[in-house]
Amino acid sequence: MKKKVAISIMTLASIAFLTACGNVSTGNSNSTTGTPIDKTVKIGINLEETGATGAYGSAEQRGAKLAIEEINNAGGVDGKKLEVKDYDNKSETAEATNVSSKLVSQDKVNVMIGPATSGATAAAVKNADKAGVPLITPSASQDGLTKGHDYLFVTIFQDSFQGKILAKYADTLNAKKVILYTDNGSDYAKGIAKAFRDAYKGEIVADETFTAGDTDFQAALTKLKNKDFDAIVIPGYYTEAGKIVNQARGMGIEKPILGPDGFNSEAFVQQATAERANNIYYVTGFSTTGDMTEKTKKFLEAYKAKYNEEPSMFAALAYDSVYMAAEAAKGAKTSVDINNNLAKLKDFEGVTGKMTIDKDHNTEKSALMVTMNGGKVEKVETVEP
Repeated sequence: MKKKVAISIMTLASIAFLTACGNVSTGNSNSTTGTPIDKTVKIGINLEETGATGAYGSAEQRGAKLAIEEINNAGGVDGKKLEVKDYDNKSETAEATNVSSKLVSQDKVNVMIGPATSGATAAAVKNADKAGVPLITPSASQDGLTKGHDYLFVTIFQDSFQGKILAKYADTLNAKKVILYTDNGSDYAKGIAKAFRDAYKGEIVADETFTAGDTDFQAALTKLKNKDFDAIVIPGYYTEAGKIVNQARGMGIEKPILGPDGFNSEAFVQQATAERANNIYYVTGFSTTGDMTEKTKKFLEAYKAKYNEEPSMFAALAYDSVYMAAEAAKGAKTSVDINNNLAKLKDFEGVTGKMTIDKDHNTEKSALMVTMNGGKVEKVETVEP
């Protein structure tokens, strides 16, 4: 089931540009020749395949490799196959930097996919800028991430976009009083929380924080339980959010719980348990439930056939990122050409929607709001920018 959620033109304009990161500098693009494209188009994968955010990165690796396989089976790009160099950054910022350095200096790749997270991407892109090699992050959504970086492109929507959607959806749920419970160690979470505070029209009766890696939320939830509230908003990742849901439901807190795309993982349901993952609402850029384009249906079928599981949003974003790179590689002689073509990409149809790269190298696209009960997606609503 899929229905449109109305959002005012003013609100949506601010979603895309309120925390505008300014024009992307063009200095780097004029000072490097990049890496040449020879007999193959070399793609480097730099993802969190293990470690704290391994659920995201490993899904993205699978989505990226499926896209590469499909493109090669169809003849490649301009008759040239995609050659892959794949390294695990282990969810470590320093390792993400090391991997990006290896990819551009030793492997001489023409385009990089990943990292998945904002902190790792911010660290890795410095090497991309120096080498003149475009880096496409499927899911790093921090506002302002592309500022000053000629060679960074973001496939997912930004954090401020999610915060505003959550604020709007809290209104849709008639939640006039909410508890905001934020991961205080994550720029991703803090950016979403800030945008939520700025946009929410109701009352935030408690504005509390937790720390990534926490496992016991009983004390905080006990303090919050007796407050007068209509919903809990949790900007953060599945690693803690799933446990918070589990413990909150176990204490009898049954009010709606809203979250960003960090909830979008099977691991979230595993942490929360299907029995307790009820009355959950989260933002996503992709869903296997509801109306789908023919391209999305084919992707879903191919992914399930290859991996025997349904793709997550992260797998779909990486799949789209590779196809964007392949599109930009058409007619390109160097990585700089790929970069310039990516910057001009408009109305590109991906499995996560129709995408246009804006002046800051972010992607203009729609989002979805998911309703979950019993650990299963029950409803998907489209939010159009």
